[in-house]
Amino acid sequence: MANPITYQDHAVDVLAQVATYVQTGQRFVLITSVDIKGGSARDLGSLAVVNDAGEMTGYMSNGCIDQDILFQALECLQSRTARLLQYGDGSPFHDLTLPCGGSLSVWIDPAPDQSALVAAYIALLAREPTSLTFHPQAMETSLAPVTIVYQPKVALTLAGRGAIFRATARIAHAIGFDVTGFSPDLHDLDAVTAYCKAAPTHVTSQQGITELELDATSGFLTLFHDHDWEPAFLVAALATTAGFVGALGSQGTHAARLAQLADMGVSSEDQRRIKGPIGLVPSLRNADLIAVSALAEIAQAFAYDQQVVVEALQGHQAATLPSFAADKEAPLVP
Repeated sequence: MANPITYQDHAVDVLAQVATYVQTGQRFVLITSVDIKGGSARDLGSLAVVNDAGEMTGYMSNGCIDQDILFQALECLQSRTARLLQYGDGSPFHDLTLPCGGSLSVWIDPAPDQSALVAAYIALLAREPTSLTFHPQAMETSLAPVTIVYQPKVALTLAGRGAIFRATARIAHAIGFDVTGFSPDLHDLDAVTAYCKAAPTHVTSQQGITELELDATSGFLTLFHDHDWEPAFLVAALATTAGFVGALGSQGTHAARLAQLADMGVSSEDQRRIKGPIGLVPSLRNADLIAVSALAEIAQAFAYDQQVVVEALQGHQAATLPSFAADKEAPLVP
Protein backbone atom coordinates (compact mmCIF):
# COMPACT_ATOMS: atom_id res chain seq x y z
CA MET A 1 0.00 0.00 0.00
CA ALA A 2 1.39 3.41 -0.99
CA ASN A 3 2.25 5.93 1.70
CA PRO A 4 0.12 9.10 1.81
CA ILE A 5 1.31 12.18 -0.06
CA THR A 6 -0.13 15.67 0.40
CA TYR A 7 0.57 17.50 -2.84
CA GLN A 8 1.62 21.00 -1.78
CA ASP A 9 3.14 23.23 -4.47
CA HIS A 10 4.37 26.33 -2.70
CA ALA A 11 7.42 26.34 -0.42
CA VAL A 12 5.54 28.16 2.35
CA ASP A 13 3.05 25.29 2.64
CA VAL A 14 5.81 22.67 2.90
CA LEU A 15 7.71 24.84 5.38
CA ALA A 16 4.52 25.23 7.42
CA GLN A 17 4.56 21.46 7.91
CA VAL A 18 8.27 21.59 8.73
CA ALA A 19 7.62 24.27 11.37
CA THR A 20 4.96 22.05 12.94
CA TYR A 21 7.38 19.13 13.13
CA VAL A 22 10.05 21.35 14.67
CA GLN A 23 7.61 22.64 17.27
CA THR A 24 6.39 19.15 18.19
CA GLY A 25 9.81 17.52 18.03
CA GLN A 26 8.79 15.03 15.34
CA ARG A 27 11.63 13.67 13.22
CA PHE A 28 11.57 14.47 9.51
CA VAL A 29 13.60 14.45 6.30
CA LEU A 30 13.84 17.46 3.98
CA ILE A 31 13.85 16.77 0.24
CA THR A 32 14.94 19.35 -2.33
CA SER A 33 15.30 19.25 -6.11
CA VAL A 34 18.85 20.54 -6.64
CA ASP A 35 19.55 19.82 -10.31
CA ILE A 36 17.30 19.51 -13.36
CA LYS A 37 18.31 18.69 -16.93
CA GLY A 38 15.65 18.71 -19.64
CA GLY A 39 11.95 18.56 -18.86
CA SER A 40 10.58 18.52 -15.34
CA ALA A 41 7.21 18.61 -13.64
CA ARG A 42 8.58 20.81 -10.84
CA ASP A 43 10.91 23.79 -10.41
CA LEU A 44 14.47 23.67 -9.18
CA GLY A 45 14.34 24.16 -5.43
CA SER A 46 10.99 22.45 -4.97
CA LEU A 47 10.61 21.14 -1.43
CA ALA A 48 9.04 18.13 0.25
CA VAL A 49 9.17 16.73 3.76
CA VAL A 50 8.67 13.18 5.06
CA ASN A 51 8.04 12.46 8.74
CA ASP A 52 8.89 9.31 10.65
CA ALA A 53 5.35 8.01 10.12
CA GLY A 54 5.94 7.94 6.36
CA GLU A 55 3.73 10.92 5.54
CA MET A 56 4.98 13.14 2.73
CA THR A 57 4.07 16.80 2.19
CA GLY A 58 5.15 18.27 -1.16
CA TYR A 59 6.30 16.38 -4.22
CA MET A 60 9.09 16.14 -6.78
CA SER A 61 7.30 14.76 -9.85
CA ASN A 62 3.81 14.17 -11.15
CA GLY A 63 3.63 10.90 -9.26
CA CYS A 64 6.13 8.82 -11.21
CA ILE A 65 8.96 8.78 -8.63
CA ASP A 66 7.50 10.29 -5.47
CA GLN A 67 6.81 6.98 -3.74
CA ASP A 68 10.42 5.90 -4.30
CA ILE A 69 11.67 9.25 -2.97
CA LEU A 70 9.46 8.75 0.09
CA PHE A 71 10.93 5.25 0.59
CA GLN A 72 14.48 6.60 0.22
CA ALA A 73 13.70 9.38 2.71
CA LEU A 74 12.55 6.90 5.35
CA GLU A 75 15.79 4.95 4.90
CA CYS A 76 17.77 8.17 5.35
CA LEU A 77 15.83 8.95 8.51
CA GLN A 78 16.59 5.50 9.91
CA SER A 79 20.30 5.54 8.97
CA ARG A 80 20.75 9.26 9.75
CA THR A 81 22.70 9.71 6.53
CA ALA A 82 21.90 12.06 3.66
CA ARG A 83 21.60 11.00 0.01
CA LEU A 84 21.95 12.69 -3.35
CA LEU A 85 19.80 10.74 -5.81
CA GLN A 86 19.43 11.11 -9.55
CA TYR A 87 16.36 10.03 -11.50
CA GLY A 88 15.86 9.87 -15.25
CA ASP A 89 18.68 10.14 -17.79
CA GLY A 90 21.86 8.65 -16.34
CA SER A 91 20.14 7.33 -13.22
CA PRO A 92 20.93 3.89 -11.77
CA PHE A 93 17.18 3.42 -11.22
CA HIS A 94 16.41 2.03 -14.66
CA ASP A 95 12.90 0.96 -13.68
CA LEU A 96 11.93 4.48 -12.63
CA THR A 97 11.55 6.68 -15.66
CA LEU A 98 10.71 10.36 -16.08
CA PRO A 99 8.14 10.60 -18.90
CA CYS A 100 9.00 14.30 -19.38
CA GLY A 101 12.60 13.34 -20.20
CA GLY A 102 15.81 14.71 -18.78
CA SER A 103 17.01 14.07 -15.25
CA LEU A 104 16.26 15.20 -11.73
CA SER A 105 18.62 15.18 -8.76
CA VAL A 106 17.16 15.36 -5.25
CA TRP A 107 18.96 16.02 -1.97
CA ILE A 108 17.52 14.05 0.94
CA ASP A 109 18.69 15.42 4.29
CA PRO A 110 17.61 13.89 7.62
CA ALA A 111 19.29 16.68 9.64
CA PRO A 112 18.71 20.05 7.99
CA ASP A 113 19.20 23.31 9.85
CA GLN A 114 15.80 23.61 11.50
CA SER A 115 16.38 27.22 12.55
CA ALA A 116 17.03 28.20 8.93
CA LEU A 117 13.90 26.47 7.74
CA VAL A 118 11.70 28.10 10.37
CA ALA A 119 13.27 31.49 9.62
CA ALA A 120 12.48 31.03 5.93
CA TYR A 121 8.89 30.11 6.79
CA ILE A 122 8.47 33.19 8.97
CA ALA A 123 9.87 35.41 6.19
CA LEU A 124 7.47 34.01 3.61
CA LEU A 125 4.55 34.47 5.98
CA ALA A 126 5.62 38.11 6.30
CA ARG A 127 5.57 38.31 2.47
CA GLU A 128 9.32 38.71 2.20
CA PRO A 129 11.51 36.80 -0.29
CA THR A 130 13.85 34.38 1.42
CA SER A 131 16.69 32.10 0.40
CA LEU A 132 17.98 28.69 1.37
CA THR A 133 21.37 27.28 0.36
CA PHE A 134 21.88 23.55 -0.15
CA HIS A 135 25.18 21.63 -0.24
CA PRO A 136 24.34 18.31 -1.94
CA GLN A 137 27.08 15.69 -2.00
CA ALA A 138 27.51 11.94 -2.32
CA MET A 139 30.31 9.38 -2.33
CA GLU A 140 30.73 9.43 -6.11
CA THR A 141 29.65 12.94 -7.01
CA SER A 142 28.75 16.32 -5.64
CA LEU A 143 27.06 19.45 -6.90
CA ALA A 144 28.07 23.02 -6.34
CA PRO A 145 26.13 24.73 -3.56
CA VAL A 146 22.73 25.81 -4.82
CA THR A 147 20.97 28.87 -3.42
CA ILE A 148 17.25 29.16 -4.10
CA VAL A 149 15.32 32.38 -3.60
CA TYR A 150 11.73 31.67 -2.65
CA GLN A 151 9.01 34.24 -3.31
CA PRO A 152 5.87 34.68 -1.19
CA LYS A 153 2.58 33.33 -2.45
CA VAL A 154 0.64 35.54 -4.84
CA ALA A 155 -1.82 37.61 -2.80
CA LEU A 156 -4.97 38.64 -4.64
CA THR A 157 -7.24 41.44 -3.46
CA LEU A 158 -10.71 41.54 -5.00
CA ALA A 159 -13.13 44.46 -4.90
CA GLY A 160 -16.54 43.76 -6.38
CA ARG A 161 -19.95 42.27 -6.05
CA GLY A 162 -22.09 39.59 -7.64
CA ALA A 163 -21.43 36.26 -9.32
CA ILE A 164 -18.03 37.07 -10.86
CA PHE A 165 -16.72 38.40 -7.55
CA ARG A 166 -17.81 35.21 -5.79
CA ALA A 167 -16.49 32.90 -8.50
CA THR A 168 -13.11 34.62 -8.64
CA ALA A 169 -12.65 34.39 -4.87
CA ARG A 170 -13.56 30.70 -4.87
CA ILE A 171 -11.29 29.72 -7.76
CA ALA A 172 -8.39 31.93 -6.63
CA HIS A 173 -8.49 30.21 -3.25
CA ALA A 174 -8.60 26.79 -4.92
CA ILE A 175 -5.43 27.47 -6.92
CA GLY A 176 -3.50 28.67 -3.89
CA PHE A 177 -3.71 32.46 -3.97
CA ASP A 178 -4.04 34.33 -0.67
CA VAL A 179 -7.38 36.11 -1.16
CA THR A 180 -8.61 39.37 0.37
CA GLY A 181 -12.09 40.74 -0.38
CA PHE A 182 -13.88 44.10 -0.38
CA SER A 183 -17.56 44.56 -1.25
CA PRO A 184 -20.49 46.87 -0.52
CA ASP A 185 -22.77 43.81 -0.46
CA LEU A 186 -22.99 41.86 2.79
CA HIS A 187 -24.38 38.76 1.10
CA ASP A 188 -21.40 38.66 -1.25
CA LEU A 189 -19.04 39.04 1.69
CA ASP A 190 -20.70 36.11 3.44
CA ALA A 191 -20.31 34.04 0.28
CA VAL A 192 -16.55 34.63 -0.03
CA THR A 193 -15.55 34.56 3.65
CA ALA A 194 -14.46 30.92 3.50
CA TYR A 195 -12.06 31.72 0.64
CA CYS A 196 -10.38 34.76 2.21
CA LYS A 197 -7.25 34.70 4.34
CA ALA A 198 -8.86 37.22 6.71
CA ALA A 199 -12.40 38.42 7.13
CA PRO A 200 -13.43 40.39 4.01
CA THR A 201 -14.19 44.09 4.37
CA HIS A 202 -17.57 45.75 4.02
CA VAL A 203 -17.23 49.12 2.26
CA THR A 204 -20.04 51.63 2.64
CA SER A 205 -18.66 54.69 0.88
CA GLN A 206 -16.02 55.52 -1.69
CA GLN A 207 -14.54 58.09 0.67
CA GLY A 208 -13.51 55.29 3.02
CA ILE A 209 -11.36 53.59 0.36
CA THR A 210 -8.01 55.27 0.91
CA GLU A 211 -5.36 52.61 1.49
CA LEU A 212 -4.67 49.05 0.34
CA GLU A 213 -1.90 46.75 1.57
CA LEU A 214 -0.41 45.46 -1.69
CA ASP A 215 3.17 44.53 -2.56
CA ALA A 216 5.09 43.45 -5.65
CA THR A 217 3.71 39.90 -5.46
CA SER A 218 0.13 41.14 -5.01
CA GLY A 219 -2.61 41.34 -7.62
CA PHE A 220 -5.68 43.56 -7.47
CA LEU A 221 -8.95 43.27 -9.40
CA THR A 222 -12.12 45.33 -9.52
CA LEU A 223 -15.10 43.14 -10.37
CA PHE A 224 -18.04 45.53 -10.52
CA HIS A 225 -20.76 45.92 -13.13
CA ASP A 226 -21.73 49.19 -11.46
CA HIS A 227 -18.41 50.90 -12.11
CA ASP A 228 -18.95 53.86 -9.77
CA TRP A 229 -17.00 51.99 -7.08
CA GLU A 230 -13.92 51.51 -9.25
CA PRO A 231 -12.07 54.88 -9.23
CA ALA A 232 -11.41 55.01 -5.50
CA PHE A 233 -10.22 51.39 -5.43
CA LEU A 234 -8.00 51.81 -8.49
CA VAL A 235 -6.41 55.00 -7.17
CA ALA A 236 -5.66 53.21 -3.88
CA ALA A 237 -4.20 50.21 -5.73
CA LEU A 238 -2.05 52.37 -8.00
CA ALA A 239 -0.57 54.05 -4.93
CA THR A 240 1.03 50.70 -4.02
CA THR A 241 3.71 48.52 -5.63
CA ALA A 242 1.12 45.91 -6.68
CA GLY A 243 2.49 43.68 -9.41
CA PHE A 244 -0.85 43.44 -11.19
CA VAL A 245 -3.87 45.75 -11.33
CA GLY A 246 -6.87 44.81 -13.45
CA ALA A 247 -10.52 45.72 -13.97
CA LEU A 248 -13.61 44.01 -15.35
CA GLY A 249 -15.52 45.47 -18.29
CA SER A 250 -15.66 45.94 -22.04
CA GLN A 251 -13.23 47.90 -24.21
CA GLY A 252 -15.60 50.86 -24.10
CA THR A 253 -15.89 50.63 -20.32
CA HIS A 254 -12.14 50.54 -19.97
CA ALA A 255 -11.68 53.61 -22.17
CA ALA A 256 -14.24 55.51 -20.08
CA ARG A 257 -12.53 54.29 -16.90
CA LEU A 258 -9.15 55.63 -18.00
CA ALA A 259 -10.66 58.95 -19.03
CA GLN A 260 -12.25 59.33 -15.60
CA LEU A 261 -8.98 58.48 -13.87
CA ALA A 262 -7.15 61.02 -16.05
CA ASP A 263 -9.63 63.67 -14.96
CA MET A 264 -8.82 62.70 -11.37
CA GLY A 265 -5.14 63.34 -11.99
CA VAL A 266 -3.94 59.75 -12.48
CA SER A 267 -0.84 59.81 -14.67
CA SER A 268 -0.62 58.10 -18.06
CA GLU A 269 2.05 55.80 -16.63
CA ASP A 270 -0.27 54.64 -13.85
CA GLN A 271 -3.17 54.27 -16.26
CA ARG A 272 -1.05 51.86 -18.31
CA ARG A 273 -0.63 49.68 -15.22
CA ILE A 274 -4.34 48.81 -15.31
CA LYS A 275 -5.04 45.69 -17.34
CA GLY A 276 -8.44 45.88 -18.94
CA PRO A 277 -10.64 44.38 -20.02
CA ILE A 278 -9.34 41.70 -17.67
CA GLY A 279 -8.92 38.12 -18.92
CA LEU A 280 -7.07 36.14 -21.56
CA VAL A 281 -10.31 35.07 -23.26
CA PRO A 282 -12.49 37.95 -24.49
CA SER A 283 -16.28 38.32 -24.40
CA LEU A 284 -17.14 35.57 -21.93
CA ARG A 285 -20.58 35.52 -20.32
CA ASN A 286 -20.15 32.88 -17.65
CA ALA A 287 -18.95 33.87 -14.16
CA ASP A 288 -16.72 30.84 -13.61
CA LEU A 289 -15.11 31.17 -17.04
CA ILE A 290 -14.55 34.91 -16.59
CA ALA A 291 -12.87 34.14 -13.28
CA VAL A 292 -10.65 31.47 -14.84
CA SER A 293 -9.72 33.82 -17.70
CA ALA A 294 -8.84 36.65 -15.30
CA LEU A 295 -6.86 34.41 -12.98
CA ALA A 296 -4.94 32.95 -15.92
CA GLU A 297 -3.83 36.46 -16.87
CA ILE A 298 -2.70 37.09 -13.30
CA ALA A 299 -0.85 33.76 -13.20
CA GLN A 300 0.87 34.71 -16.46
CA ALA A 301 1.95 38.04 -14.96
CA PHE A 302 3.51 36.35 -11.93
CA ALA A 303 5.09 33.43 -13.81
CA TYR A 304 8.65 34.02 -12.59
CA ASP A 305 11.53 31.56 -12.50
CA GLN A 306 13.03 30.93 -9.10
CA GLN A 307 16.46 32.51 -8.95
CA VAL A 308 19.20 29.93 -8.63
CA VAL A 309 22.68 30.97 -7.58
CA VAL A 310 25.57 28.54 -7.48
CA GLU A 311 27.51 30.68 -5.04
CA ALA A 312 26.27 32.65 -2.05
CA LEU A 313 24.14 35.65 -2.96
CA GLN A 314 26.00 38.93 -2.83
CA GLY A 315 24.47 41.32 -0.31
CA HIS A 316 21.73 38.85 0.70
CA GLN A 317 21.56 36.95 3.96
CA ALA A 318 21.17 33.32 2.93
CA ALA A 319 19.84 30.64 5.25
CA THR A 320 22.29 27.74 4.87
CA LEU A 321 21.39 24.10 5.09
CA PRO A 322 24.66 22.24 5.85
CA SER A 323 25.32 18.69 4.72
CA PHE A 324 24.66 15.96 7.28
CA ALA A 325 27.25 15.13 9.93
CA ALA A 326 26.79 11.97 11.97
CA ASP A 327 27.45 13.62 15.32
CA LYS A 328 25.32 16.72 14.66
CA GLU A 329 22.01 17.13 16.43
CA ALA A 330 19.87 19.87 14.85
CA PRO A 331 18.49 22.29 17.45
CA LEU A 332 14.77 22.45 17.96
CA VAL A 333 13.09 25.78 17.42
CA PRO A 334 10.05 26.37 19.66
